[in-house]
This record gives sequence, structure tokens and C-alpha cells, in this order.
Amino acid sequence: MPSEASLFGRPVHRIEDRTLVVGRGRYLDDLQPERCLAAAFVRSSHAHALFTKVDLNAALAMPGVVAALSSAELRERLASNSLATGLPSASFHLQADRPILADGEVAYVGEPIAVIIARSRSIAEDAVEAVAIDFKPLPAVVDCRQALEPGGPTVHSRLPHNRIADFGFAYGDASAAFAAAHYRVRGRYAVHRGGSHSMEGRGVLAIPNLLNGKLEVWSSTQTPQALKQMLCDLLTLGEDEIAVYTPDVGGGFGPKLVTYPEEIVVAASALLLRLPVKWVEDRREHFVSTTQERDQHWDVELALDAEARILGIRGQLLHDHGAYNVRGLNVPYGSGVSLPLAYNVPAYRLDVVVALTNKVPVTPIRGAGQPQAAFVMERLLDRAAAASGLGRDEIRLRNLVRADQMPCQKPLKLRGGTNVILDSGDYPTTQKKAMAQADWAGFPARQMTARRQGRRIGIGLANYVEGTGRGPYETATVRITRSGQIVVTTGASAMGQGTATMIAQIVGAQLGGDISKIAVRTGSAEGPLGFGGFNSRQTVTAGASAHASAVAVRAKLLKVASHLMEADEADLDIVGDNVVLRGVPELKRTFAELARAAAGLPGFGLPGIDSPGLEASEKVIINDMTYSNGSALAEVEVDEATGHIRVLRFTIAHDCGRMVNPVTVDGQLMGGIAHGLGNALFEQMIYDDMAQPMTTTFADYLLVSAAEMPPVDIQHQESPSPMNALGVKGVGESGVIPVAGAIMSAIDDALSDLDIHIDRAPISPQALAQLIKEARAKRDHSRECVAPRWSSVGAKGMQ
Repeated sequence: MPSEASLFGRPVHRIEDRTLVVGRGRYLDDLQPERCLAAAFVRSSHAHALFTKVDLNAALAMPGVVAALSSAELRERLASNSLATGLPSASFHLQADRPILADGEVAYVGEPIAVIIARSRSIAEDAVEAVAIDFKPLPAVVDCRQALEPGGPTVHSRLPHNRIADFGFAYGDASAAFAAAHYRVRGRYAVHRGGSHSMEGRGVLAIPNLLNGKLEVWSSTQTPQALKQMLCDLLTLGEDEIAVYTPDVGGGFGPKLVTYPEEIVVAASALLLRLPVKWVEDRREHFVSTTQERDQHWDVELALDAEARILGIRGQLLHDHGAYNVRGLNVPYGSGVSLPLAYNVPAYRLDVVVALTNKVPVTPIRGAGQPQAAFVMERLLDRAAAASGLGRDEIRLRNLVRADQMPCQKPLKLRGGTNVILDSGDYPTTQKKAMAQADWAGFPARQMTARRQGRRIGIGLANYVEGTGRGPYETATVRITRSGQIVVTTGASAMGQGTATMIAQIVGAQLGGDISKIAVRTGSAEGPLGFGGFNSRQTVTAGASAHASAVAVRAKLLKVASHLMEADEADLDIVGDNVVLRGVPELKRTFAELARAAAGLPGFGLPGIDSPGLEASEKVIINDMTYSNGSALAEVEVDEATGHIRVLRFTIAHDCGRMVNPVTVDGQLMGGIAHGLGNALFEQMIYDDMAQPMTTTFADYLLVSAAEMPPVDIQHQESPSPMNALGVKGVGESGVIPVAGAIMSAIDDALSDLDIHIDRAPISPQALAQLIKEARAKRDHSRECVAPRWSSVGAKGMQ
């Protein structure tokens, strides 16, 4: 048979793509059952307000409107009007679960209050405008720093304050480290809020199937299993009374991993009306109702010895949680735990405060806190390089975790209590590889040439470690059907990242090497236990289970063939969809023949196997995470007059363990880099002083397009992980993590004579132009102050 290596590491064509590129994909909005009704939501226009009455009568009277429902009308259908927090924590001080529909108070613009069900979406949207609500506006909290001020307004009138959680990280003796430090640098950094903006927004379709008595729910979710459990709990249905499926999903990036009020309301409405009901998010709704991320404020210090080796880090992180608790504390926790990972940090203390604000709730977006932490750590190292007189490259090489330290256990815990163990990698070599490819050594000459031409260019460097493959498992079932086809079913969710191709390659490596014979079914909550797609986990968890299942099916396949062909298993090979006798290729059995034989016949024994069928289902348990790493270099040009920043070139060297498909890895990295460029230079979810969103269209909220993408050079390095049989790690979020740090470092370098240090992300041209103006004024003032001394010395010398 073709060896496993013949499929691993090969850039095979993705099996998902043909259907999608010819327009035959089935996204949520493509599903249109007969008599399907459309839903539109009445949403709050206030960031914070009380209300006593929702008048639905005018909407109900409109032609084509079938139903109008508020929390009062849904109360009898739902076990609760509250969505439980996804990941509870003892660190929470306040209970701030989301209502399914607001009941008496709203806490952010866009919060759903009622739903209109109509014959068409346009009718439903018109009827939404007819709903009357008697709002009584309350003061809004827009800034998480303001949220903690004593005596200030509260995000919810029923709560005593806005400090929803406190926790921290501590190991070593940070105080002693700073007392002994030769160099100490401090930075205050702000990372701004943004959204996910996948090509496809959220959507849900609920169909009461009168033939089988089930409620069938289709959702563009990353986690169908969690959605099913929430629906069962809130609709008081048994697991056999509801089925949850995902169609093709046009991107997720994190926000689609949580359950939303719209999913519950649409399902409940379908049960009440006994008709299919569908809701598809429009782009404006995405801006004001889909969860967001990344409003954080950091105040941190770095202590180093005389040789610029890190002694310790200490500081505070203030995290904006939005109006409600949705997923839990995983975003600020991810920030805190990942800050020191890439480097040897003997002492660490970080105090984390999480505050409520009257803005869209916060959940993970591609990186789940890790991009913010990398930005802060890399900015501190640039500041430390300047203080110590070392190069930005050298200070990193002196402090990176080394290959001889692997596996490297950090004195930190994951949120589940397991240890943080960097499993494999050679971080200094990865950085050197990126530097060589980007011609770091030759850049000063290029920079000098550009400066003589009146151009300001700079180069920046950033390292990262990404925690991937969050467990504990994902189910994968492999079955060879009577027709000879290999069918793989998994709860892993596909969102455009090539999950089906990855699993087909892993399974195909054991079963003939022909992935055209393999059908992969992802994202089902029916049957396989699992958790879905997030945290770059699919290849690690679902891949490991698919591998184990395929190995088991291979063993059964050979046993059946050995029995039928009267040959020793060791003399058999698998070639394509046949089992052949080595050296006698005409003596063979097809997969179809072997599958039929394995199914058995009445009154006859099974052919050499103990259980019927060529099928296996595995749930490989992987409690510890795998850690990808990489180094990124950005080359930029800054227009000193306008503050405009152009990224000229981007280089990344990365290590995600053993690669299943290098082209898929490249695609994930490219997407992440684009996302990182947005975080660094473009994307800002701006709210005014009343917490009204100001950037609710792509005319105001800037997304990266092809025109802004620089040439990207990707370098691969493979350090197989010992945490799973395949040696794989995740890569879905790697590209985004180092981008802001590398770009800000490059901007500083381009403006090095002005002593500018970028302390925020994103940085807009206007903001940079203001920094340049202030730096020039400071420089000119310094020159004026010393000019008289220079004149005096000069005059005295002439005498």
C-alpha cells in the first residue's frame, strides 16, 4: 500500500473546494424548505435603558406577519429566559448571563428584545419598525476603565458594580526579580476592540419534522454539540427529540462557537408555529449582535539582568467583557497565560481585572487573547533592547526557550488545571530562519539607501507561541460501506479551513491512499460525542481519533482479506480500494467485497473477525495542549507627512509540528496574517460616549483587502509533537498572533530618530501622524534648549 508518508506532507487538492467554487455549496441561507417563514429581530437602539412595555399589536396587524413574540410570549415555551455561561469560573463575582430576549432592561445596542415571524424577510423587517417600546434611557458605561470608577453608573441596574471577575497568575519571586534588576522597562499598552466578520454571517433554520417527531435545527455554528445541549435544556426536549446539523459554514473565527439568543428563539418559534422558521444575520446585525473581542489595557514591567536576560514580569491587565458573560474568562485567561510562554521568564505576576461595559459581549476571535499578549510582550522586548543597547534580534535570542529545554514545563496551569508544557520546537532556530529569509542583516543598507531617497522604511520582529489542540477529545468514526466507499463521520466542524481534506489524508494513509474514495462528514451533533471547532484543535483531536479509527479498520480489513484469500496478513498490501497479495497483484479482493463479507450472513460465522462490519469509532484523549511557534518579520514604509503605513513585505517562519497538507497550512497562515494586518492597522469597533456603535458598515470599519496584503514569504519548520501519534499541532490562529507586534516594531524602526514607541493597536494614519508631530516638536524644543550652549562654545573657540 502507499506509505503513510506518501500522503502526509503532500499538497493534495482539497476535496471540499470543487463543490464550493462551482456554486453548489449549501450554506444556511441556501436551505429553503417549503412553507418556511422568516424571522427578524427587534433590537435595542439604546446602550442602556429600562422598558416596561413592548407593543406588538401594530406589527401583528400588518399583512404577511404570522407572529410577534417577546419574552412574555416565549415564557411558557422555554425553561428559562437565560443562556448559561459556557465556561463557568469561581473567579466571577457577578451573575451576568444573557437573557434570550431582553425583559425590562437592555444593556447594549443591538440586544434582541422581540422577534417578528412573517412570510418573507422584507415583511418581517418592515414589521420590526412598527414595534413600539417605551424606553427609559440610563447612563451607559463605554470604557472598561470608567466602569471601575467608584460611584459611577452600572452596566445593569440590578448589579452593585461592574467588576465581574478578578484572577491572576503568579510564580517565582517577582519582587526580588525587580529588586535585583539591572534594567527595568515599563509599558502601558492598549489593544482595541474588533469583530470577526466572516464572509457568512450567523444563521439558523428550525424545522418541526412531523414525520419523525423531531425538531431539526440547522445552524452556521462551530459547535453543534453545545447548541444541541442548550436547545434540549431550554426547550425541555430529549436528545432523541432534536437533531442539530451544520451546513457549509462560510468562516467562523470564534464568535460562532457560542450559542446565541437567535438560535433559541427561532427553534422555539418553529415549535410554537409548527412551521419552519429561518433567520439569517445581515451585515449590520453582525456589527451590533455578534460577539467581539480585544479591548484590553495593560500596564506591565520587565526586569532584566546586566546581560539583558529576563528576570521577571509583573503588571496588570484590564479586560473589557462587554455587557454579559457569554463564554467565560477564556480570553483574558488566554492573554495572561500566554504572555511569557516563548521566553524563559523566572518570575511572573499578572493581576487581571474583568469589567462589564454597555457594549456587545466579548468572546474569542482568532487567537482568544494570544495576539494581545504577543503584542505586549514583543513591545516590551523592543523597549528592553533600546534600554540595554542590544539588537532587537539578540535580546530575543538570549531569552527564547531553547530546543534542549523541550519538553519545557512552565509553572502555569491551563484553565482545566493541567500543566502548560511546551511540547517541542526550536524557537531560536525558527527566529534565525525568518531573519535569514527576510535579509535582516542586509536591511540597514537598504534602509540607508531609502532614507537618502526621502523614504522611511523599517523592519520589525516578533515571536509567538500558540496553544493549540484543546482537548480532551473529538470523535471520529471510520466505516467502509458495502459499495466500497470509506465514510468518516466526526463532530469536528468545518468552517473553510480544509478539515475534510485533512481527515481524508489521515484516513487515506491507512486505507489505500486514494482520498477520492473517502467521504468526510463533519459538524454533526447526531451520534458522535465531541466539542466542535475552535482553538486550532481539529487536526490534533479529530485527526488523532481519525488515525486511530483508520488503523483499527485497516486491521479488520486485512483480517477479513486474510480469511477469504487464505493468505497470511503479513503478505497482504492495500492498493487503492483493493487488498492484494504481495507479488501476485491479480489475486485481490475489493473493499466492497470485503465489507459485504464483514457484514456477515445469517447462520454463518464472521470471516476472521470478532465483531461485524468494517467500522471503528475512537475518542483519543489528549488532555495537554500542543504548542506551535513562529517568528514574523515585517518591512514597512511610513509616510512622515500623513502617517500612512504600507507593509512592503511579510516573512513568517513557523512550526506546527508535522504538516498533513502544506498548502492548507499556508492558507491558514495567510488568512491569519490578513486578520493580523486588520488588527494592527485597520479594524476598529468605535463607540461614542453613549456607547452607540459608530462603525457599523464596511465604509467605516476597514477590512483588509487584496490591495493591502503585502508579499508574504512562508518558511516551514517541523518539530513533531510527542503529544499525539501523528506528531501534529494546530495552525489556524498562528498567522494572526505576531503580526501587530512585528508591524509596530517596524514602524518604530522607520521613525527611530524620532524616538517613537507605538503603544496601541491598531495604529491609524491620523494617530501616527499626531505622534510624529509631537515627536518633532519635542525634538525641536530640545535643540532650541541646547542651541545657546553650542553657540557660546563656538564663539569662545573662535576667540
